[in-house]
Amino acid sequence: MSRRIKGLVEFEDDLGTVVRYVRHAHGGGLVSPAAHVHEGAWLAETSYVEAGAVVHDGARVGAGSWIDVDVVVGTAAVVGSNVHLGAGTRVGAGARIASGARVGERVVVEQRAAVEADQVVPDDSTVTGSGPGRRSGYGRAA
Repeated sequence: MSRRIKGLVEFEDDLGTVVRYVRHAHGGGLVSPAAHVHEGAWLAETSYVEAGAVVHDGARVGAGSWIDVDVVVGTAAVVGSNVHLGAGTRVGAGARIASGARVGERVVVEQRAAVEADQVVPDDSTVTGSGPGRRSGYGRAA
C-alpha cells in the first residue's frame, strides 16, 4: 500500500512498517528523510536513497536504482539504471557504475573506477581505479 501527500510518499513494507520518502528536486527520485542528497545531484524518478546515505554534488543516479543504507556516492559519480549499491558501500568521486550492476555491502569503489554493466561485486571488495576502461574482473549477474 502506498499513500501520496504533497512532496511525501509513504509505503507499507511487508512487516507493516510505514516507510517515508520525499521527492528530490532534480529528477524526482525518492529520498529517505534520514538521507542527505546534495541539491546539485540528480536522481531519476524511480530511484531510491535510503536512510543514512549521502549523495554528493554532481552525482547522477539512474532509473530503478537503489542506494541502500549508509552508502556514500561521491562527487560527479554516475550510477546507471537498475543498480543496487549494498549497505555501507563507498563510491568515489567520478566513479562509474554501469546499468544492472549489483554491488555488495561495504564495497569500496575507488575514485574514477568503473564497474561494468550487469557485474556482481561481492561484499567487502575493493574496485580499483587504475586506468580508463579497466575491467573490474567481477562476474555478471544472472
